[in-house]
Amino acid sequence: YSGIERNIEKNNPKPMSKVFAKESDSNDDDDLGLPALPVVGKNYITPAGYARIRAELLELIDNERPKVVEVVHWAASNGDRSENGDYIYGKRRLREIDRRIRFLTKRLEIAEISDPSVHFGSEQIFFGATVTYEDESGLQRTITILGIDEADNLKQQVSWVSPIARTLLRTQVGDVLRLISPQGSQEIEVLRVEYPKP
Repeated sequence: YSGIERNIEKNNPKPMSKVFAKESDSNDDDDLGLPALPVVGKNYITPAGYARIRAELLELIDNERPKVVEVVHWAASNGDRSENGDYIYGKRRLREIDRRIRFLTKRLEIAEISDPSVHFGSEQIFFGATVTYEDESGLQRTITILGIDEADNLKQQVSWVSPIARTLLRTQVGDVLRLISPQGSQEIEVLRVEYPKP
């Protein structure tokens, strides 16, 4: 080797053979299903949304996980594990539960609780508002702006980082806005803003 060749090899080592590389369990990739957080890094959530996520976490830890552990333990005591359906399914379910527990724990750690009822009576749009707006065709829609982890489109709830929420936030009743979304651009008018009672 010349000095240059040794330097190149030192700075650019050959990739390790796959035989010796530790394979990670692809089922354990916690970040796979995480909804992306906005650049600001906040994870706003309502008190009710926080309580729901916390209740799910406690249910998994206190009830569901111990039951599955018991089934896996029983199945393992039956002998041959390679063809033991209860054992195989139980271990898979246990990994799913543990992954969900880690996910919920991480989300609760970074959650920033914001109570929308503090804005009760206001006509300005903040996090947690239920907003009725009308588009150019005269169609009226009502949505509630909630956290990433609690919004449900089927219930007319949108995440505060969605295009419609970002357009509406900080505006007020009577404002005419330009909504730019994947479907195109259109004008909308804010008709009504409501907040839960304190």
